[in-house]
Amino acid sequence: MKQYDVIIVGGGIHGAGVLQAAAAAGHSVLLIERAGLASGTSSRSSKLIHGGLRYLESGQFALVRESLRERAIHLRIAAELVELKPFFIPVYHDTRRRPWQLKLGLWMYALLGGFDASTRFGSVPKREWQTLDGLETHGLDAVIRYHDAQTDDALLTQAVVQSAISLGAEIAMPAAFTAAALDDGGVRVTYSQDGSPVQCTARVLVNAAGPWAPQVGGLIQPAVPIPAVDLVQGTHIVLPFAVTAGIYYVESPTDGRAVFVMPWHGATLIGTTETPYQGEPDKVVPLPAEEDYLLAVARHYFPAFRHLGREHITQRFAGLRVLPAASAAAFDRSRETIFSTDREPKPRVLGIFGGKLTGWRAAAAHVLQRISPSLPARPVRAATDQLILRRPT
Repeated sequence: MKQYDVIIVGGGIHGAGVLQAAAAAGHSVLLIERAGLASGTSSRSSKLIHGGLRYLESGQFALVRESLRERAIHLRIAAELVELKPFFIPVYHDTRRRPWQLKLGLWMYALLGGFDASTRFGSVPKREWQTLDGLETHGLDAVIRYHDAQTDDALLTQAVVQSAISLGAEIAMPAAFTAAALDDGGVRVTYSQDGSPVQCTARVLVNAAGPWAPQVGGLIQPAVPIPAVDLVQGTHIVLPFAVTAGIYYVESPTDGRAVFVMPWHGATLIGTTETPYQGEPDKVVPLPAEEDYLLAVARHYFPAFRHLGREHITQRFAGLRVLPAASAAAFDRSRETIFSTDREPKPRVLGIFGGKLTGWRAAAAHVLQRISPSLPARPVRAATDQLILRRPT
């Protein structure tokens, strides 16, 4: 029976990140993924590596500071996959946040980002408004410009796994995790591959299954604590008119939520929604009401979209966020990652619940720190903030 220091369940961005971090730290590590890398939420995000400007309003300063730091690291180590883009915030007579409020927020954003060149911001002169992809100018008071980054989330996940494999990590895919039994020394893991059961052991099992994490947790004996979480559906649509000037950060005219209108492979990606979800994670699909909501946002800001209906949508996808259970609206809840262990100080199981695409590397570093008391000392192979991520081949 093969033995590992760490076994990970889930091939999304957080599972990939822990795989790379464990391998870089010199550990033997296996990733179990039942379908394909980034086949769930990690290919259905808004494709942004961003600091989380809107999180300033809810006082999540530590999250914003960490996200801006991680954005800077991405721009350095993943230049083939992450690109800094101009973001535009149009402010109309009836926009809820005035230009001075946005500029104050962006000044704080720049402060938390160490006043790096990438944190510069300002107003787009009125004479340049006509270059903004036909943005509606009736009632327009100002356009604020700043910068954040865009990526291909699935390719980024694959690149991280590719990096981990180059460091000696192993991957079982497609393979279905079926059970885990804890004992004093660690965990015995069973998974199914090619129709046959496979058993192996690890000192630590990391549950990085995203929306499926509660289900994975239920297959561990004896039972381990699972945090109270909610699943929230986020839908995106793609329309065949291409915005090219940059990414537009607008508020929905119906409820004031933030929505992004983004260039994407010669078309326009619009998202996202926040709809409570109660079903099986495998069955999540975009809802007609969500598509209508996003179309209404596009039509409101861009006259070129006003003749388009749901029949013009060329692509649609829905992913699931994992958020702390609460009565507050999803938009207002914390985006901090939740980490849960079976015991301290030497955990045998660590679960990752929630988190942001931008923060995958920092989350993985935290996981390694939490589980290090359970792991033997190994010669370190690399530092993850120095490993160059290449576009997958």
